[in-house]
Parts: sequence; C-alpha cells; structure tokens
Amino acid sequence: MTLEVHSLGCRLNIAESESLRGLLGEAQDLVVINSCAVTAEAVRQTRQAIRRARRAHPGARLLVTGCAAEVERAALAGMPEVDGLVPNAAKLDPRAWNVAVAPRPVERRGYTRGFVQVQNGCDHACTFCVIPQGRGPSRSRSLPAVLEDVAVHLDAGVREIVLTGVDLTSWGADLPGEPRLGSLVGAILDRFPSLPRLRLSSIDGAEVDAALFELLAGETRLMPHVHLSLQHGDDLILKRMKRRHSRADALRLAERLKARRPEIALGADLIAGFPTEDAAAHAANLSIVAELGVVHGHVFPYSPRPGTPAARMPQVDPALVRARGAQLRAQVAQERDSWLAAHLGKPLRVLAERNGTGHAADFAPVRVPPGTPAGTLVDVVPTQIVEGILEA
Repeated sequence: MTLEVHSLGCRLNIAESESLRGLLGEAQDLVVINSCAVTAEAVRQTRQAIRRARRAHPGARLLVTGCAAEVERAALAGMPEVDGLVPNAAKLDPRAWNVAVAPRPVERRGYTRGFVQVQNGCDHACTFCVIPQGRGPSRSRSLPAVLEDVAVHLDAGVREIVLTGVDLTSWGADLPGEPRLGSLVGAILDRFPSLPRLRLSSIDGAEVDAALFELLAGETRLMPHVHLSLQHGDDLILKRMKRRHSRADALRLAERLKARRPEIALGADLIAGFPTEDAAAHAANLSIVAELGVVHGHVFPYSPRPGTPAARMPQVDPALVRARGAQLRAQVAQERDSWLAAHLGKPLRVLAERNGTGHAADFAPVRVPPGTPAGTLVDVVPTQIVEGILEA
C-alpha cells in the first residue's frame, strides 16, 4: 500500500499537504504531487518531481494538484506519468480524489512546527504573478476554524504555529465586520496562552494593520521574524509590478519595527531582472537589501508567466537576469553573514528539528546538541558559524 504526498513551493502548500495526508489516509497506491507555478523553475521542478515519483512507484495512481495543475494544465495532463489532475480549489474535498474516506483533522507528520492555513487566493493583480490563476480570489477561513486547527496541532505536541496564506495580511476582508489579521493573531495568543511560539509567513507591508504592528513590535510569543512580500527596491519597477507600496513605505515600516523591537530579523522576496529593469533600477534593488537589513532573502530571477501583463513587457536578456539574481543573492548573503556573527556568544532559544539543527526565534539556523528530540525547545549559546549554521 502506497500513499505519498509531495509538496513543492510555499508554506501554504505544506499546510495543505498535511491536510491531504489526513484526508487520504486510507487511500491505497496513490501518489500526490502538490505543485507550484510561481516561476518557470518551479514548474520545471514540478515536472521533475512527477517523473521521480513515477519511477519510484510505477504501479501507483499519480495525481497532480496545486497551482501548476491550473496554470500548466495542458502540459501536465499530457505527461505520460500523470494519471489525472485535481483542481486546486477542490484539493481538500474528498470527492475530488474519488476515495471513500471521511475527512480527518489535520495530521502532523514529518514537521516540527504546525502550518495553519488561514487564507487562500488573492484579489490583487500584480503584473508578474500567476498565482491568482492557480488559487482564485481571496477567501478567509473563519476564526473558529483557525482556532480549531491550532488546537489540533497543540494537542499533537507542536511548540510553534506558522500562519500561512497566499495573501496572509488580507485575512478577514471577506468576513463579517471585515476583521484584520492583527485581531486573528491576538485571538490565537489569547485563546492558547500555553503556545510558546507563533510565526507569520510572508506578509504584505501595505496591509499591516495597527493591531498587528503592535503585536509584532511587542509580543514576545510572536516571533521577531518578518518576511516582506517586497519584490523590488525601485519605485518605477514597483509601479510596473502594480505593487501597493513604495521603497520609502518598506523602509519606514522596517524602521518603525526595529525601533520598537531591535531583534526583529527581516526577510524579503526580491525579483531580479523584471521587464524594463535598467542598471539604475537594479542598483536600487541591490541597495535596499542593505538599507532594510534583509537577512532572509528569497531571490527569484524573473521568468515570464503565461497570461500575465509582465510577459508582454520588454524583457531583460536572460543572461543578465541570471547575473543580477546572483548579485542579489550575494548581497543578501553578505547581510546574513554579519547578522549571524552578531549571534555569537548570545543565548538562543531554539526549536529542534529532525536533522540535528533548529531555528531560533528570529529564524537563525542553529545546530542543537546531539540527541535533542525534534520538536523540543532548547537553549544554545553559539560560539562559531559552520557552513552558515550557528554552533556551540
């Protein structure tokens, strides 16, 4: 009997894959690829995962869901390894899988932190982004449903909850009374006083409400780790992307947060080589890394996605895109090296994981003492950095 669920891409996919394992727990000889389509590289990795899974399980039923199953439907359906596609919007409906099993609560398997989906889809129209095609409009989960998922994870012994969504900070806009993410975060912390750590996945700085800002600035159980959906450091490029913030907006938010909570570590999504990007725009993209102090960088070399306005804009030479991506990654690495060095000799509270490492509150990677059980919190005072990991 085979049941495997392979997750690619974002933390939301990880959360959904955990739900799928519970949903499909009684299915036999089934392999699921929960795909990603955010970049052309993500689609390539999806196709590789499909081929690997077929080689490993030649007799299993292989189904593909996720964003690539929507955006690249014809291409994936034409792969000889694929037996069928499950619509992304229906992936958590047991009827879509043709399996006679009742839905079961989210199960924690293989992860030391609990990923809780609070929102799906996106109402924005960023010119480079294909995700609304794969995820549809923004839909918020109700507060009781979110609290129930958190309770399931805590009952399983999880010490850290990560809130996920396609556009996380838009949570509540479609609910009665239009609550904001800050009220959801506050409700979780109030409802579960024993929860040691609550973390947010990527957020849109333009949507940070006053209550959320206050919690990020002062609540010790909300981790000091803010990952911004920044995308670029040049104002003209941001306008052509149809982002809703300026360079100054991002810098002002970072300055306000660090003034209140200096230990906050900033991450950012950054796109290299967006259409029309000239040398000056690239320089602005590089310089914002240092000005913000980006230490967790997700750098994406731009790739045109089907049906997006940016795909019709004047493109940057692919070789130049790759070179600029490498320069951005090097700039982030420089900031990260200095940031890691500042942790030496300081006590860190670390959530241990299964590979002998873990993460501090600010998501710094730390080697934990041998034999530390995964999922436990342990104190470490690092004295050296080995291959990018803090060690005692």
